[in-house]
Amino acid sequence: MTTSPTPPLVADRLLDGLATAIGERGYRDTTVADIVRHARTSKRTFYEQFSGKDECLVELLRRNNADLIAAITGAVDADVDWRTQIRQAVEAYVGHIEARPAITLTWIREAPALGAAAAPLHRHAMTHLTEMLLTLSANPGFTRAGLAPVSAPMAVILLGGLRELTALFVEDGRDVRELVEPATAAATAMLGQHSAQHQPG
Repeated sequence: MTTSPTPPLVADRLLDGLATAIGERGYRDTTVADIVRHARTSKRTFYEQFSGKDECLVELLRRNNADLIAAITGAVDADVDWRTQIRQAVEAYVGHIEARPAITLTWIREAPALGAAAAPLHRHAMTHLTEMLLTLSANPGFTRAGLAPVSAPMAVILLGGLRELTALFVEDGRDVRELVEPATAAATAMLGQHSAQHQPG
């Protein structure tokens, strides 16, 4: 006897509805009516899950950032040359952005306008992205080359620059695949230079 697949949870459907609406018209112009239309549910159901569209957005971005970190971590082979690892990480980052450019732009440009509601989201994302870079740069591929792990401040600088460049590409309608080379070059230069300062002279 076969069983039917479990239907998506209501919250998941609403988050998918918000993602679809953002892709169509942007976050600012998206309404709760748009979200529930795409989710095929009611406003009453929406408000049973979220206090408003801002809270729904914060949860969507939290999950999106977790997916981004998982994608990068899963793409990197810790045993290969450190330069290859950087390219793997950048390719995974760009692949994630390419699949959801509107969501990424909303995270970078729109979420800060939410003020206190989104502040924990931004801090949480940057903290975990920084921790990811520290972990990756301490793996066998880096240590075998005599490179020290990147520092937290340097990781934040790298991430901040990449976020801004990503936003500019998406806003200008450019192919985000063009991010791969400059992002790889910048990360390679920064991680290599920073680490070289820690090697015995």
